[in-house]
Amino acid sequence: MTETADDLSAPLGQDKPRRKRRLRLPFTAMQLLAVLLGLFLVTFAGFAIFNKDPLGGEPMTRIALKPTDKAPDEKPAAAGHGSETKQEGKHETSEAAKQAAPGEQKTVTMIDGSTGARHDVVIGAGEAADKGDAAASAPPPVMAGINPKLLEKSRYGMIPAVADGLKPFNVYAADADRAKAAKMPVVAIVIGGLGVGAAKTTDAIMKLPPAVTLAFTPYGADPGKLAERARAQRHEIFLQIPMEPYDFPDNDPGPQTLLTSLSADQNMDRLYWHLSRMQGYAGITNFMGARFIATEPAMQPIIREAAKRGLGFFDDGSSPRSIAPQAAANQAMPFGKGDIAIDVVPTPAEIDRALSKLEAAARERGAAVGMASALPVSIERIGAWTKTLSDRGILLVPLTTAMLKSKSS
Repeated sequence: MTETADDLSAPLGQDKPRRKRRLRLPFTAMQLLAVLLGLFLVTFAGFAIFNKDPLGGEPMTRIALKPTDKAPDEKPAAAGHGSETKQEGKHETSEAAKQAAPGEQKTVTMIDGSTGARHDVVIGAGEAADKGDAAASAPPPVMAGINPKLLEKSRYGMIPAVADGLKPFNVYAADADRAKAAKMPVVAIVIGGLGVGAAKTTDAIMKLPPAVTLAFTPYGADPGKLAERARAQRHEIFLQIPMEPYDFPDNDPGPQTLLTSLSADQNMDRLYWHLSRMQGYAGITNFMGARFIATEPAMQPIIREAAKRGLGFFDDGSSPRSIAPQAAANQAMPFGKGDIAIDVVPTPAEIDRALSKLEAAARERGAAVGMASALPVSIERIGAWTKTLSDRGILLVPLTTAMLKSKSS
């Protein structure tokens, strides 16, 4: 009997290694697995195709509606929140319609802020319906110190408005010695990116002088509460509106960003969502948005709407092709533009160097505006710098004061 090479190479006294047998499933079991996998793929594909989610995964808040103790002839208002999506709004307004008395309903057209899709929704008649609002959502509580006359209901909540000749820009501008500001160089500091991160926002509120203006993004768990605290410390506040940058979506400002690819109605719907996130701001400013702020068809309606609502506009200066200065001038609205980004390089030496440049610009032009983030090193260096600023013949003022001085000069 001949031995194979494996037999000859095997150690003496040891059995040959046995080959492992592969477990083979019966053909019917293989077929069953294939069928189950196919059903899973078909179900997944069907869900992806037929499930309409125009918000593409943007965050939403679900709020349960509960009956109120009102009289039978009164209709309960549907609860709402600034982060509520169109799909949620449609569901909850429908629930409100079911509770409304027969014959007292109204059909409104709701425009989705993401896709532009229109939905006819029946809602119960009430104050919101009488004003033609797109949803019967109750606004969040109004912040302390806010003039209720300067608020208007939207389907997302309360947004700024002009009333009795009063404008939010003037009413919510921080106190300043404008007579003194007219006679000497002034600088304004804007700290942006607040509202997300309570710790850093609180540091900016408490550690910087009241003349420093604070700009809040519309995100965060409760930006309105932090903005209210900032106003209580006599800080002037602005609202940052997320706008499309050139490298979007690789660089994404966040949910409900204003986009050049959307219609004016869609961007206006998103703007209202942002405006409803808090109250008491004197104006709005771009959050990123180099592409959007340079695109006239997209930017013009936003400027017109802000002017109509009595707000100022601050351009952070990040886009050299911005059309905001001309658009604001056409609307005769308060306008300002950033001059120096203070903490592009967030080191003490570079921040101090940027602040020196800001002083030089103020002496040369009479007014200059610097922007910074709420980094600990930025807050520390800016706080130290402001303590000796008046000794060098320069006045620290809120952003609104610098905007008014630049307009008059």
